[in-house]
Amino acid sequence: MRVVTVGDNCIDDYEELGISCPTGNSVNVAVHLSRLSVPVSLVSVTGNDYYGEQMLSFLKKHNINLSFFKQKQGNTAITKMALKGTERIHTKYFEGVLENFQLNQNDMEFIAEHDLVHTSFWGKINHQLPLIKQTGVQIVYDFSVKLENAEVKAILPNVDYAFFSYQQKDAYIEAYMKEVYQLGPRTVIVTLGEKGSIAYDGNRFYEADIVRVPVVNTVGAGDSFIAGYIHGLVNGKNIQECLQSGANIASKVVQVFNPY
Repeated sequence: MRVVTVGDNCIDDYEELGISCPTGNSVNVAVHLSRLSVPVSLVSVTGNDYYGEQMLSFLKKHNINLSFFKQKQGNTAITKMALKGTERIHTKYFEGVLENFQLNQNDMEFIAEHDLVHTSFWGKINHQLPLIKQTGVQIVYDFSVKLENAEVKAILPNVDYAFFSYQQKDAYIEAYMKEVYQLGPRTVIVTLGEKGSIAYDGNRFYEADIVRVPVVNTVGAGDSFIAGYIHGLVNGKNIQECLQSGANIASKVVQVFNPY
């Protein structure tokens, strides 16, 4: 099964520490999938500045198809970061060349050659999802914490696997997952931070605990969980096994500073 990730990529810049890190939802998922030996492509755009070169250099170290990863004149997307204990705080975001990112016909044809596409709320292609859906490619979508955003209901009919982030398992989230399922996805998955994850397939709820390890930071844990879940899908695993696969990969990320 071939996977393509589409959308946001950026450099996390820690000015106080004097370090920067290539990241972004599409990048994180692609890198983890590559490390899990899943054939993966990345469709996005970066700038031709120093940070763009840093992004390209980083991606080329991994076995990712970059034939549709473009570099354009302008600034690379940058997220200014700060540390608060083990939590990393996003302080400012500069979108750069990503501001006008959208898929052209060649991009769409390339994506259609894959079995599964992953994107997110920040992927810039919400309006093009119906066209991707028509090709038969399965769509994995990360809504993150945007449960009550007005766009969610319009996006869901085009999604096969819908990921959300929430704080705990309660009556609200169970009712929400049932409502989401009725709008189109075959499976609804919610990560609950240190409280594990749950999934709903229209018949029953599934639950999985986290893998308990020392935590250095939690940034990138959600993206790595999704990559682990996709790895389960690629290998024909059931929902329970996919949740556990996600937890296994996320546990490795929270033990290190970078999201890989």
